[in-house]
Amino acid sequence: MKRYALLDAQGQPIRSAERGTVGGHRRSRLYGCLDCPAALRAIARGGYVAHRVFFKDEATARAAGYRPCAVCMARAYTEWKALAP
Repeated sequence: MKRYALLDAQGQPIRSAERGTVGGHRRSRLYGCLDCPAALRAIARGGYVAHRVFFKDEATARAAGYRPCAVCMARAYTEWKALAP
């Protein structure tokens, strides 16, 4: 059985039998869709991969302190921005 490296709600690494549904960037503390155009451009440039993390879902990413991507998750980003201090 394949195991996937994900982060939990505390931002700690875990091994999961299920693949994560959102990807994130550890340094910028943001998350988005696995096929996000902004993330794919960054990956193509080579500077993103070393800090890439994965989460089971959006709720887990938010609980770990990550914010939604403004490109691929515009609605969630707008809601997050309105609630940010």
